[in-house]
Amino acid sequence: MTTAISLWLVIGGGIALYTAWAIGAVAAGASPWLCIAGAALLYLAVLFAFTSLWFALAWWYRADRPPEARIGFADSVALFFGEMGAIGRSGPSMALYRVGMADPVPGPSRAPILLLHGVLCNAGAVRGLAKALAARGVGPVYTMNYGPPLESIELFVDQVALRIDAILLATGASRVALVGHSMGGIVGRAYLRRHGGAKVSTLITLGSPHHGSVHAWMFPGTSLAQLRPGNAWLAELNRAETAPDGARVVSLWSWHDSMVAPQTSARLEGAENIALPGIGHNALVGNRRVFDLVAKELTRSHG
Repeated sequence: MTTAISLWLVIGGGIALYTAWAIGAVAAGASPWLCIAGAALLYLAVLFAFTSLWFALAWWYRADRPPEARIGFADSVALFFGEMGAIGRSGPSMALYRVGMADPVPGPSRAPILLLHGVLCNAGAVRGLAKALAARGVGPVYTMNYGPPLESIELFVDQVALRIDAILLATGASRVALVGHSMGGIVGRAYLRRHGGAKVSTLITLGSPHHGSVHAWMFPGTSLAQLRPGNAWLAELNRAETAPDGARVVSLWSWHDSMVAPQTSARLEGAENIALPGIGHNALVGNRRVFDLVAKELTRSHG
């Protein structure tokens, strides 16, 4: 709720300011159509600026890439605008996260899936992934919101534990699969550290900063502090990186992640690591190739 309210305040405030300016400009003789086009261009300019900032920081602190992971100019352009589009879609999706995000109808299932969103986000950020998995016949797929966004990941673990119990009760399953994007993967690992793998068959992390990311220094809050390289909480989580007995861990990560730097921070010792070139951080939950891989790994886990 906090994330959605914040987005509505930011988006609504921006629209109000621009509308007030546009009314004055039209009254002074400007073309209304030019003001409408200006609104679209301004939105694209903001997206371009933020995407450029994330990529610039990711490039400065980038990991050394092997020759086979390097991409050319055309693929780099596609990478940039693919990530820009993913960011542009995520804002409205998170603001309207309640629309079309109802739980599946309760009923017997042996393979329920719970999607865990990233930092400063809500369930709307994984809307595309949820729909893609359902369309591929895996699931049922559940989502959740945890927060407040700036609180400790340990608090999020408490909320995830309650959600897992509720899903198992609704489906009659003995275990659930977790798919976590960005910080969501860290939340999943923190759950496994505290509760073990008795109720979790698989954890798939998507672009999760298992060893921290320099981008976390750009924001305040306990959860962000726990995602910074070298912090004590993350060091303790990584003290034993192997998965608990019975729980399979898969890390899908990108050599060109725009918000995890260095990108190899998303590799996790003891997990099955699958590297993907040419995909940005937010695009990981909107990419068809990722959808297919996640569905494949979930099907593999449940047979």
